[in-house]
Amino acid sequence: VAVDAPAPKKKTSIPQFASQVRAEARKIVWPSRKETWITSVMVFIMVLIASAFFWIVDTGLGFASRFILGLGQ
Repeated sequence: VAVDAPAPKKKTSIPQFASQVRAEARKIVWPSRKETWITSVMVFIMVLIASAFFWIVDTGLGFASRFILGLGQ
C-alpha cells in the first residue's frame, strides 16, 4: 500500500507570522485577581495536605522498618 507524502507546507512571511501571533494573543483570557488568589490558596492547602500525607507515610514506614529489623535482635 503506497502512502502519499504530505504536501509541503506554505512558508509564512515574518509580517504574516507577527499578525497571527497578535491575533492569537488577543484570544488570551487572563484570570482575575480574585481567581488568582483563590487558586493560590487552593494550591497552598493541597501542598499542606500532601506534605502531611507523605510525613505520615514516611513515619509509618520508618516505624515498620525499625520494628521488622528489630525482630532479629
